Amino acid sequence: MIAIFLVFIGALLRLVPHMPNFAPITAIGLFSGVYLGKNTSSRKSKILILLVPIAALALSDYLLLYINPYHGADFSRVHPLTSMFHSTTAFTWGSFLVSALIGLYLKTRKTPVLILGGALIASIQFFIITNFGVWAVGMYSRGLDGLLQSYIMAIPFFKWTFLGDIFYTTLFFGGYELVLLIKRKLLRSRFLFNSRS
Repeated sequence: MIAIFLVFIGALLRLVPHMPNFAPITAIGLFSGVYLGKNTSSRKSKILILLVPIAALALSDYLLLYINPYHGADFSRVHPLTSMFHSTTAFTWGSFLVSALIGLYLKTRKTPVLILGGALIASIQFFIITNFGVWAVGMYSRGLDGLLQSYIMAIPFFKWTFLGDIFYTTLFFGGYELVLLIKRKLLRSRFLFNSRS
């Protein structure tokens, strides 16, 4: 149920107006790595952990063909699934898989400082991988000058990437831990009530 919720909330949040790159997918990858799949040595758990951020991304990428967060929706024609893929899709999706792997690494090291550190590392690797991809597919001149220009032009977007990653990581992890805390307190109070009865 958590996995399904994350896929749909991730897709929904990309469809509402937001600052460029201020999105929940990195936080979903981190959260999936930390909380989903009890036995991370099993192939099924690893697939689930990696599938959740990619499913949220794929669903929202396809819906964005119909829904523009700033200009409304247009359902006048059906887009084939292949329309959501572009020259840098592999780099973008790959970077979110890296975020899930960072979350998997944090599974047994779950402290607020390390989780926020993981969000920072995830933001940086997204910046490095995706802007390398932009350069690699030929959107800038070949050579180091083009690669450098690709990174320089992306600097204004990094601020929003980082802020979005920190915001959603805090929201998802903090919200989940708060729910667990409330649940534990309710169970404890119920146990105390039953033991006194």
